[in-house]
Amino acid sequence: MYNHVRDQWKKPDTSYKSPQQQRLIQWRKDENFLRVEKPLRIDRARSLGYKAKQGYIVARARIRRGSLRKPTIKGGRKPSAKGITKITAAKSTQRIAEERTAKCFPNMEVLNSYWVGEDGKHHYYEVILVDPVHPSIMRDPKIKWITDVSNKRRVLRGKTSAGQKGRGLRHKGKGAEKIRPSIRANKSRGK
Repeated sequence: MYNHVRDQWKKPDTSYKSPQQQRLIQWRKDENFLRVEKPLRIDRARSLGYKAKQGYIVARARIRRGSLRKPTIKGGRKPSAKGITKITAAKSTQRIAEERTAKCFPNMEVLNSYWVGEDGKHHYYEVILVDPVHPSIMRDPKIKWITDVSNKRRVLRGKTSAGQKGRGLRHKGKGAEKIRPSIRANKSRGK
């Protein structure tokens, strides 16, 4: 069953009358960060660690699309030196979605997130959150690691899957010498 669901999400139907398009119309009217009853992509959620039990919740996040916006400068410049367009953030929109969701649910820790849709103005992600002090989480040997104090606010330190990708930690070996333990720590080490 999960294989069938995964194949459907590889190329979602975005025609006007499709369920996905109707969802996007509704999501635009909803809040930016909204707790949802169950994950939309159950196969993706399960592969990222979600379990349908107490202590886990899923929240849908809405984040702006595109590069950063900057106001026009008043002083004289060569147009190419204005620095208004083509300014891209160092963080992906998925990382931003995870961090902002964590601020809306301060007692929860972000486990992971995945893409669920996009329209002309926004990206939509579902973020999996875990309550580290819930008894069922503290008893479960597979997720108990998140209760440790070293994992507090892990999303803000780039410890989620999207965070590790943005920090370049998917690359190992030759060509990746300057990104471990982190780019900033490596710069200070060279001095």
